[in-house]
Amino acid sequence: MADIPGDPSLQVHLPEGQPVLRMVPMPANTNYAGDIFGGWIMSQVDMAGSIPAIRRARGRVATIAVNSFVFKHPVFVGDLVSFYADIVKIGRTSITVDVTVYAQRGVREGGEEICIKVTEAVLTYVAIDNNRKPRAVPQD
Repeated sequence: MADIPGDPSLQVHLPEGQPVLRMVPMPANTNYAGDIFGGWIMSQVDMAGSIPAIRRARGRVATIAVNSFVFKHPVFVGDLVSFYADIVKIGRTSITVDVTVYAQRGVREGGEEICIKVTEAVLTYVAIDNNRKPRAVPQD
């Protein structure tokens, strides 16, 4: 198996609950070195983060900030990539979401499946109206 960290402390279990998004990256998503392009991961993270934001805002949202983004390990073609997203802050018009990304790999090479946390990000979305203007996030 290529590039699987030998340190068992890097191997984790998926969090409880269901991911908001699950994907298998394909060869078309690779960079010049053959790893999955960071921009592909960023795009998927933005989509995953928007799902709980849209639900909480009860309507459209727009990404206004990528507060942090850390690539911890590479993602490879054929990994099963799971995106977990949780709201961490709600403002008057904004919603901040923490997104954690895990890659499961090894089975297709005939080995044991392992799970690695590959990316962590925090993004902020703003609730918008039909005119693309900020609107208040509904109170619960």
